[in-house]
Amino acid sequence: MQVPIVSNGGQDGPGDQVQDKEKLFQLVADLSREETREAALLELSKKREAFPDLAPILWHSFGTTATLLQEIVCIYPLLTPPQLTAHASNRVCNALALLQCVASHQETRTLFLKAHIPLFLYPFLNTVSKTRPFEYLRLTSLGVIGALVKMDDSDVINFLLTTEIIPLCLRIMETGSELSKTVATFIVQKILLDDMGLQYICATAERFFAVANVLSSMVNGLTKDPSVRLLKHIIRCYLRLSENMRARDALRTCLPEQLKDPAFTNCLRDDNSTRRWLSQLLFTVGNPNTHEAQVEL
Repeated sequence: MQVPIVSNGGQDGPGDQVQDKEKLFQLVADLSREETREAALLELSKKREAFPDLAPILWHSFGTTATLLQEIVCIYPLLTPPQLTAHASNRVCNALALLQCVASHQETRTLFLKAHIPLFLYPFLNTVSKTRPFEYLRLTSLGVIGALVKMDDSDVINFLLTTEIIPLCLRIMETGSELSKTVATFIVQKILLDDMGLQYICATAERFFAVANVLSSMVNGLTKDPSVRLLKHIIRCYLRLSENMRARDALRTCLPEQLKDPAFTNCLRDDNSTRRWLSQLLFTVGNPNTHEAQVEL
């Protein structure tokens, strides 16, 4: 495979470029050896932004993807009963960071999905322990899925809809830390923003109310522990749901009253976009004659 030489804004000389290239390939090669793997995982995860072509190199290098999956699978026995240590969590999260790099890259994203690699992360999302090693593991795993949905690729959404990602995210939205809740809500939001995702969630009352009940519970939780960034994603989810006629009718009876309370939403005073979304949501849900929500996406 022909790999472009990595440069540093045009400031490196030819010798530096060659050294960067050689260092990258050496680190990838070090992943294949048990005695050098942990250090290579750490170094590559820390410097992955410096290597624009890291994702295709990782994917097309012989045995590298299998090695990263081995790092993931070997953690499974530590999940139940919960025995995950900080060291083991950090190591597997470094491997997950490299997979996130692969999931984000245009050349490797489709290959990543066709190999069904996100499914290897679902046991991590299914954990409930609130200890720091488990929380870090869940958050990093969510980051991989978040990197996928951030690309606004319908193929990604179609793949995720065939899996259990929505129930997994909903549970984290209910029980996770603020940051994990935020990332999980972002994933659900991006699924909803896709037409296929909105249609899927609104196809049955069971699916709709599973999402709506969790969103409502989160709003209630924000009464005690406010979070502007989390509230922003919650409102965006509600607004997108309101674009479906049946969901809009249901929201007229189940939209949290707090969203209509200026004292509760005062935290959004400096966030003009979210205030507009909230105003549009309240108008759409509160107006029985509204047939089509005009939403600025």
